[in-house]
Amino acid sequence: MAYRAIVIEYSPKAEDMAARIEKTANEMEKEGYELVTFSVTGSAKAVAVFKKVSKA
Repeated sequence: MAYRAIVIEYSPKAEDMAARIEKTANEMEKEGYELVTFSVTGSAKAVAVFKKVSKA
């Protein structure tokens, strides 16, 4: 199983952060990853963790 962590850049407004997380998740899905979790930091950045989806 492979994981990737991506930093989403500074975005102090919640609506903008949500849009960036959604955009990143959709892009990563095209590469075969699914969003596992994310955390927003005190510096208005986010760390999103993705897991490679295995094709059974």
